[in-house]
Amino acid sequence: MDLSEVRIGFAFTGSFCSFGRVMPEVENLVSQGADVTAILSENTARIDTRFGTAGSLIERLTGITGKKPIMSIVDAEPAGPKKLFDCIVIAPCTGNTLAKLANAVTDTTVLMACKAHMRNNRPVIIAVSTNDGLGMNAENLGRLLNIKNIYFVPFAQDDPLGKPRSIIAKMELIESTVSEALNGRQLQPIILAR
Repeated sequence: MDLSEVRIGFAFTGSFCSFGRVMPEVENLVSQGADVTAILSENTARIDTRFGTAGSLIERLTGITGKKPIMSIVDAEPAGPKKLFDCIVIAPCTGNTLAKLANAVTDTTVLMACKAHMRNNRPVIIAVSTNDGLGMNAENLGRLLNIKNIYFVPFAQDDPLGKPRSIIAKMELIESTVSEALNGRQLQPIILAR
């Protein structure tokens, strides 16, 4: 699918270790002609970790997209009434965000953007990255798999022996998942062999 001028909200939540795999996908979408706006969770926008600083993330995303990220609930709310995006990608999507989305909790910038966006029956694409996707969050994963306009980037267990409940999306499938979701289809298979 031609992504020229497709408006994508690209939301980051706090699976900081996954940012290195996600940033090339943001660059790829922009290189395909997509109009990408970053959306940062409160933790992502302010916490410095061993994987990098919040300031450097904001600076890099601003450089890639050409615009400052959305970083507050107030700034995220117009996503619905103004129909800012054709789709929203949450990558990486933590177990916390997964659980809140599945249970209609709207207490972060990313969740407000999704809630506002979903009222327009437009797709939300989830690239999960959580240590409890096959544990306590399995119920939320199952719930979201059955929600209209929610699509998943295909995922697999990332360390079946060391962390048997941990799952992570294959981030390089974000573009393909977006293309399918914009046509109302889930990219298959959803669950990948490791």
